[in-house]
Amino acid sequence: MLANWREQSRHWPMDYWLLGLIMTLIIIGLMMVASSSVAISEQRFGHPDHYTIRQLISVAMGLFAAYLFFHVPLSMWENNRGKLFLLGIFLLIAVLVFGREIGGSKRWLSLGIMNFQPSEFMKVVIVIFMAGYLDRHATAVKESFEAVIRLALPFGLMAILLLLEPDYGSTFVIAIMITGMLLIAGAPWRYFVLTVLPMVSILVVLVMTSEYRMARVSSFLDPWQDPFGAGYQLTQALIASGSGEWFGVGLGESVQKMLYLPDAHTDFLFSIYGEEFGFIGVVFLILLYLAILHRMFRIGRKALEANHFFGAMVCFGFGIWIILQAGINMGVNLGAFPTKGLTLPFMSYGGSSILMMSIAFALVFRVDYETRYYPRPKSKPNPKLKSKKEDEIEGEKKGKKEPDSLEAPMVKKKRRANPKTTSKKV
Repeated sequence: MLANWREQSRHWPMDYWLLGLIMTLIIIGLMMVASSSVAISEQRFGHPDHYTIRQLISVAMGLFAAYLFFHVPLSMWENNRGKLFLLGIFLLIAVLVFGREIGGSKRWLSLGIMNFQPSEFMKVVIVIFMAGYLDRHATAVKESFEAVIRLALPFGLMAILLLLEPDYGSTFVIAIMITGMLLIAGAPWRYFVLTVLPMVSILVVLVMTSEYRMARVSSFLDPWQDPFGAGYQLTQALIASGSGEWFGVGLGESVQKMLYLPDAHTDFLFSIYGEEFGFIGVVFLILLYLAILHRMFRIGRKALEANHFFGAMVCFGFGIWIILQAGINMGVNLGAFPTKGLTLPFMSYGGSSILMMSIAFALVFRVDYETRYYPRPKSKPNPKLKSKKEDEIEGEKKGKKEPDSLEAPMVKKKRRANPKTTSKKV
């Protein structure tokens, strides 16, 4: 029966396993937003379901956008990656000028129906841009440091704009996404010693010169030193996570969501989830994210086999994004990392995150669709992208002089006499 099921899944237009996993995550997220936002919705708007309704609208918009973008060929994304990157840079500049400031950071553009976060859009654009670049310069990236350092100018500009908001979390996530995609494409580790270390040094200096950031780091290292001041949010998050024990207190029964834990429906939703579903529920959620990553990388590997290198890198890039952001968010809630301002993918309240994640997975499903129905023939190697070894071998072949026909040893085969043509002896 299992073998028949697997055989049938090969003829599906896309990976329904991945679709089912994502829908499961979205449903859990809607339940948790409804549960964790009751008190804050009642306090701010006099209605307990305000954030739940807005999240439902965001999910509906995300699914509709995913349906539309699924029908866009990958070639369109690949051919317009430069324009998309410029649009992302424009939005990052716009948010610094016209953005809405919340909590000391300018990260949102008010669009009336929702607050749009350009950094989320930039995460999608970066994957598309990098996938196109690696598709064109795959061999050069493996052997030439110049091909890697060439990315410093556009990504350096992007990083500066993100740090000016400031948005250290998104800057870090995008940097790891770029690094991961380069490594998967075959770039040597030694290149990143020359690129990552300077970036880390700059981030350390920026944190040390900011009193606000240093306060966050201090509260992260020892939140109980000031449990009612700088360490309040983290201590309440740890109390929520620990209160769940093995099986949780039950859906809707959280105490910490009753205005004790700030941002319970956004960045710290995972703590409320841990309180209501316990350790077993947390393990299930982690396995759910890992299963999504497995399916995405599986689609990426099959795209490589079908010679869809651009599509494969898209899958790998988005896979790194979702698992990295989920891991960082969980780590922040458990006190393993300083507060980053990153949402839990498909679960935390936030229209921009839901919308951009939905579009990202629409592209992954498009990769799966084109891999199944439009496999590309293996292309001949581009002479401009040949490796040094290939050039040396080709040079040696050209340098060797082929033997002329007169100089070549002649090996004559003895012909058997034809009895019909031979003359008879008299």
